[in-house]
Amino acid sequence: MSQEGTGVGVRGGRASSREGASHLLSEYRATSSEGILEAGDMDKEHNTGYRTEAHVETGSNGVCTFLLTAISIFFIILTFPLSLLMCIKIVQEYERAVIFRLGRLVKGGARGPGLFFIIPCIDNYTKVDLRTVSFDVPPQEILTKDSVTVAVDAVVYYRIQNATVAVTNVEDYGRSTRLLAATTLRNVLGTKSLSEILSEREAISHTMQANLDEATDAWGVKVERVEM
Repeated sequence: MSQEGTGVGVRGGRASSREGASHLLSEYRATSSEGILEAGDMDKEHNTGYRTEAHVETGSNGVCTFLLTAISIFFIILTFPLSLLMCIKIVQEYERAVIFRLGRLVKGGARGPGLFFIIPCIDNYTKVDLRTVSFDVPPQEILTKDSVTVAVDAVVYYRIQNATVAVTNVEDYGRSTRLLAATTLRNVLGTKSLSEILSEREAISHTMQANLDEATDAWGVKVERVEM
């Protein structure tokens, strides 16, 4: 009887020891986690909260987009095949179409060349011409480095290398490029003397082309050539 009691006591002691060790281990992990959180994870909490709010907002927008898209497709099916006249669009070899759906840019980049489809009522698109375009920079009254006033004009050749960027990053890439070309012409020639302008026209044109090309890269514009 005493041996059995002793065995029970030993087993009970072992169980209590195991439970105590487990409890201590749990407390240690919790304490360590709290310490790590206090040391450097507060920013993660804020970021997690931000991502959660953004996810909820995106989810609600996604539901609205899905419902409106489903309704539009339903009406397309009801009015088929007449609806094809409104859904099918064509862009030429030298064009690209940038599509927006409910104000958001449609994934996949610009469409074209050839046929592409839109969903009426919720889609709108903008065609962009990829061919090289030229324009004249009006004569600019410039004061040279040696205090001589000259009137200089130029011709700029450019093309669109990224239709999506040209539509989304600048309101009017053509007008913006023209204004920037006039400003660049004045800035570059203002650092030259009259003799340098007359003798280094090719180098000045190359400098203008490089400066314009770098400045308009964010607009999806490629400046190919500048002639003074």
